[in-house]
Amino acid sequence: MHKEWQLQEAKSNFSQLIKQAASGDAHTVTVHGKPVAVVVSAQEYARLTRREGKLSDALLQPGLAADDLDISRSRDTGRAIAL
Repeated sequence: MHKEWQLQEAKSNFSQLIKQAASGDAHTVTVHGKPVAVVVSAQEYARLTRREGKLSDALLQPGLAADDLDISRSRDTGRAIAL
């Protein structure tokens, strides 16, 4: 279940909002009808922000096609300016 709360409503029912989020429901908080925050459980937040591995490990994978990466260096040294 995904529920929207106006900021004033979320503030006045904060305990209820937290209990529902802790049970696994995501809740959006809005200000003037625009979403500004989403309240989720700590477990869901940890899942969403968990790192799967190091970037260096991913780049060293043999399946990574070198043709897909442009790692050439520009030889442009900038422009000459008079000081």
